[in-house]
Amino acid sequence: MRRLTFGMNLSLDGYITAPGDDLGWSVPSDELFQWWSDRVGATGLALYGRRLWETMSSHWPTADQQPGATTAQIEYARRWRDMSKVVFSSTARAVDWNTRLVTGDAVAEIARLKAEDGGPMDIGGATLAAAAMRAGLIDEYAIVTHPVLVGGGTPFFTALDDWVHLNLVETRSFPDGVLLARYETRR
Repeated sequence: MRRLTFGMNLSLDGYITAPGDDLGWSVPSDELFQWWSDRVGATGLALYGRRLWETMSSHWPTADQQPGATTAQIEYARRWRDMSKVVFSSTARAVDWNTRLVTGDAVAEIARLKAEDGGPMDIGGATLAAAAMRAGLIDEYAIVTHPVLVGGGTPFFTALDDWVHLNLVETRSFPDGVLLARYETRR
């Protein structure tokens, strides 16, 4: 059975984007960027909602070919292209870069994928992750908190019908006051 992790950068007040989908507050240090790159390298399958997919696929497929691309950006772009991905969308028509499109029931497909053998899975995108969260499918939360209050936007957590109890499994500090907290779902 595969493990499913929901991990993203978020503001101290709990948002993954500021109003207007602004991500300017979440620019990572070199150390944090490497941590995210290593996660991508260790991910067996990435699950994306449409909006996050559009953001990632508009940049990373050719980021390593851009003038001034750093060694870390080149490595991340390669890892991202090579990683198996699934995009969940009822409106997208085509996907590329080692990616499969799912237009049906996301929760059923995520449960099916979790039941398979294989490496760990990461889920990204607020709407998709919220559906998996409500269905009790998330095994781990990797919360990378930046010391900024954005006052609104897209929240990391969704409203739940029941409490979800968690165990803290790791904390780590990054430059600029950024903190990682990893929690496992208590089953």
